Amino acid sequence: MKSSDIGGQAVLEGIMMRHEDVYSVAVRKPDGEIFVKKDEYHSVAPWKPLTEIPFIRGVFKFIDSMILGIKTLTFSAEFYEEEEAHKEKKEEKLMMAGAVLFSVVAAIGIFMVLPYFLSSLLKPFVPSYIWRTIIEGFMRIGIFIAYVLLISRMEDIQRTYMYHGAEHKCINCIEHGLALTVDNVRISSRQHKRCGTSFLFFVLAISIILLLLIRVESPILRVVVRIALLPVIAGISYEALKLAGRSENPVVNLLSKPGLAIQKLTTKEPDDDMIEVAIQAVEAVFDWRAYEAENFGVAGDKRSGML
Repeated sequence: MKSSDIGGQAVLEGIMMRHEDVYSVAVRKPDGEIFVKKDEYHSVAPWKPLTEIPFIRGVFKFIDSMILGIKTLTFSAEFYEEEEAHKEKKEEKLMMAGAVLFSVVAAIGIFMVLPYFLSSLLKPFVPSYIWRTIIEGFMRIGIFIAYVLLISRMEDIQRTYMYHGAEHKCINCIEHGLALTVDNVRISSRQHKRCGTSFLFFVLAISIILLLLIRVESPILRVVVRIALLPVIAGISYEALKLAGRSENPVVNLLSKPGLAIQKLTTKEPDDDMIEVAIQAVEAVFDWRAYEAENFGVAGDKRSGML
């Protein structure tokens, strides 16, 4: 299997797929029609080569995925608004920036700072800095899993998880050399090692290691260090994710298992209508037939089989 370098995310009643600087959004409209939008997205990196430098590119990839994710999620929601809202371009950009900023601040507060304060309460009972840091890390992972479980109870989120599953199944179908058909996608796995869920797990796990290596005494500096290390953690996590997506090494596969396990919570089996939406999103930005001909020696539409 060779990575296709195509990725995406679920949106409201649809799928966003991205390959290089081109992305598509396919949405199942309320009347049942599939609407597909294709556009370009260019990184926020001030200098394009920064997006290719190992350990630095991960920071920009993470920021780009958040911006594009919120943008496409907002676009998909427009099909389900009771009244169309026509906004000025400037206002829309300001709202987008505000949403991204709020997401970052909320994530830092909930997943990085809160576990530190909770673990610091254990100091009278756990005097060892090393053990408190390890406990803090597991608290962070626990909060993340609890958050996923909590929002998964919402009906809209359950459908989004089904579309998330359809996204993964399409990519797995292509990367295993099968024709991109509803039947082949249906039998493909809904777990993928390059998923954003796995990236977040790497972030949480790698943060434990770095915080064990970098020790400061001041409580205020400890908070500052946790925030300042986020770009470093994101950079390392992206390289780990990229390696996982390209390698079948037993050690790499073992390290990928926790992220894949959490994906069982963030993906659900999609129905055929959802798979059709995902296929159209893929075909709008990626020539899977050429990819399969190059990597499997035969055009994809001539291949079929079980995974």
